[in-house]
Amino acid sequence: MTDLAALKAEARKAAFAARKAAFAAGQGDACEHLLAALMRFEGAPMAGYLPIRTEIDPRPAMAAHLGPVGVPVILGEGQPLVFRTWTPEAALIPGPFGAAIPETGAEITPRVLIVPLVAFDRRGYRLGYGGGFYDRTLERLRAAGPATAIGFAFAAQEMEAVPTEPTDQPLDLIVTERGPIYPQHG
Repeated sequence: MTDLAALKAEARKAAFAARKAAFAAGQGDACEHLLAALMRFEGAPMAGYLPIRTEIDPRPAMAAHLGPVGVPVILGEGQPLVFRTWTPEAALIPGPFGAAIPETGAEITPRVLIVPLVAFDRRGYRLGYGGGFYDRTLERLRAAGPATAIGFAFAAQEMEAVPTEPTDQPLDLIVTERGPIYPQHG
């Protein structure tokens, strides 16, 4: 295991413990803060996610969005995500890694994404599960036009500095139950 991989593995372990404790305490005003952040994207194609394990739940904000909403579908290892349309009434089937996906639905190209994470820092970097799916996806979307990535997390998931590598894509905004965090890139 490389030094960076070891650093990320250790950071994930600590972050999962912090997220589990925060999850047990509840989401508080997180969705209200997320809704406020999404207001400027009204009508734009948006991607959210269907939470797994102790992830913070964005579904109330997704359901309230005035515009098409999609959720990620993993096509395979090393590939970017695609997004299938979702509504609260959508029939769901099991997807990879335990995340549900809509059984049917058109593919959409989001311009704003609510991004799940394990940990984040004030620079706007996120620590995910290690597959690189969101980094590849954000790189592809940003190369094609504007794409805003909003990390959604519990405040307890913040860490001093996420271990990064050149392929990591920064978040444009992070929203927690305490409100928005505007990253200081660089």
